Amino acid sequence: MSGQTGLKPLVTTVFVPAAIFGIGQGAAAPVMALTARELGASVAVSGLIVAVVGLGAVLGDLPAGRIVAKFGERRSIIGGSTVGAVGVLVCLLAQTPWMLGVGALLTGLANAVWGLARQSYLADAVPIGLRARAMSSFAAMWRLGFFVGPLLGAAVILVVGARGGFMVQFVGVVLSGWLMSRVPDPPRRSATASAHATLPSILRRHRKLLATLGAGSLLMGAARASREAVLPLWAAHLGLDAAQVSLVFGVGAAVDLLCSYPAGHFMDRYGRRFIAVPSLLVIGTSYLALPFSHDLLSIGIVAVVMGIGNGLGNGVIMTLGADIAPPATRAEFLAAWRLTHDTGMFAGPFGVGALAAVVPLGAAVAAIGGAALVGAGLLFRFIPVYSPWPPPATPAPDSPPLEKQEA
Repeated sequence: MSGQTGLKPLVTTVFVPAAIFGIGQGAAAPVMALTARELGASVAVSGLIVAVVGLGAVLGDLPAGRIVAKFGERRSIIGGSTVGAVGVLVCLLAQTPWMLGVGALLTGLANAVWGLARQSYLADAVPIGLRARAMSSFAAMWRLGFFVGPLLGAAVILVVGARGGFMVQFVGVVLSGWLMSRVPDPPRRSATASAHATLPSILRRHRKLLATLGAGSLLMGAARASREAVLPLWAAHLGLDAAQVSLVFGVGAAVDLLCSYPAGHFMDRYGRRFIAVPSLLVIGTSYLALPFSHDLLSIGIVAVVMGIGNGLGNGVIMTLGADIAPPATRAEFLAAWRLTHDTGMFAGPFGVGALAAVVPLGAAVAAIGGAALVGAGLLFRFIPVYSPWPPPATPAPDSPPLEKQEA
């Protein structure tokens, strides 16, 4: 089965909705911190509000595994999209920074359920030989939307103001949720197999894996999420306006998109570490370079480098999770796995905001860059030797050998 043929049935039911969802996320990402500033929040508080989206995802991961296991991917996506639409409306109508934070929290909760449902579906529906390409293609379509979103958002912003980005996000959440709701659930595993697979039991059972490889996942999440706070705040520091910030995001997202599908191909062929480690090295380098940017051109160059790193990393965490998840408790394990990454997505922007309250913004940005380099080292050390496992030419066992890790 070729990659093109094997993934073709997923185009209209999975990949196109992902692009639409990405359009909404891309349109809103540059304006969250700017809206907080418009409402009177300080730079530090603005960074914390961006981080609240990640906090919502962390809190959503706690019940998401059981929700998907009990209700299936389709109904979980419908519920997640509904909560997400409410959250975006709250952001759009916010009159105080704290009201904006509540909307951000709700969107994060929805993203956790939506994200786990789509990952669980692909892990069940796609053969292992195409897994990384499927995950990266999904991420690429999301990145396509994330590229179009800031550009579309910039046009709407020019007409209605900074909150136009939230208008685009609302349409994206509702439309993508409706399209994904047409995806039939894959055959369900037996209720008995997962009846006792609570999140605490999964955390205990796989604590060594989650404390080692999961730490690398956490730092990758922190590095990837922090740019949504760092780029707008640094651009505001340089005196750029909301439309210019959206354009900077769009340029970075274009490069991000171009790197996504090749990354999945190389992961399927050469293993996950071949892509995961360079991704974080490039992201870390871009953060260390950002404080030296001083105008629209230089910050645009840094955004391009950051986009390369993010593009290389598209699908890495989803693919690793699918590789190591026990089939009988896949949704529950993926909830625990996503918890590591989503904790990082919360901690990264939160750390930027907290550090910016006590040190110059440039120093806070450099700290995130250092954390990304540490994450690269952890992924190099702890990604399993046989990943993907087994090689595409051999039959897949019931579950991959988690103990076979790089010495």
